[in-house]
Amino acid sequence: MKKTDLIDTLIHQGQRKRLVDELRQKGIQSEMVLNAMNAVPRQWFFPKDFEQFVYRDAAFPIDHGQTISQPYTVAYQTQLLGIDRGAKVLEIGTGSGYQAAVLLAMGAEVYSVEYILPLLKTASEVFKAMGSKIQLFHGDGTLGLPAHAPFDAIVVTAGAPSVPETYISQLKIGGRLVIPVGDQTDEQKMMRITKVSDTQTKTEILQDCKFVPLKGSLGWQ
Repeated sequence: MKKTDLIDTLIHQGQRKRLVDELRQKGIQSEMVLNAMNAVPRQWFFPKDFEQFVYRDAAFPIDHGQTISQPYTVAYQTQLLGIDRGAKVLEIGTGSGYQAAVLLAMGAEVYSVEYILPLLKTASEVFKAMGSKIQLFHGDGTLGLPAHAPFDAIVVTAGAPSVPETYISQLKIGGRLVIPVGDQTDEQKMMRITKVSDTQTKTEILQDCKFVPLKGSLGWQ
């Protein structure tokens, strides 16, 4: 992908503004998140043959059995992180790259791990064309990135059978983990876990959700 491929027309911008208005009506309150969603052209991360659906508030299939998350879900998870500009954030599941791009637009220092190498390569090409500084890694995301820890926040964009302890250990004190947890077939629950101290966490069980399975040694094999 080249920089000249990154098209963002007035039509796209208008569709994006309407989407952001819809997200606000659905309960997204963080102006920082909404501004980032308005700044990131979702079409750059979307299957080109289906661009007419790009600004619907819906998840959509991408390659290798994965999905680009529903915009509301991206905004909701990002809002739950409660990050400030300059926060060091680990994303588990790069996928299309859209969630990472929203975090970058918020001024975060983003590290992202993807299990499926072809997806990582595609996302890497988009970020390179954008001129964005992002640390991308191929590997088992359930192990986190211990060499780059600790993180202010960790967001997981795939459903886990349980909460890997690796994520808690790689959070700073006061850091937050946002992760969907549950069965592969039934609906999962979004959870936010705040690291209160080296030995204590606070867990919030939030709304129902549905994500593709988290792959790796501490996920779904």
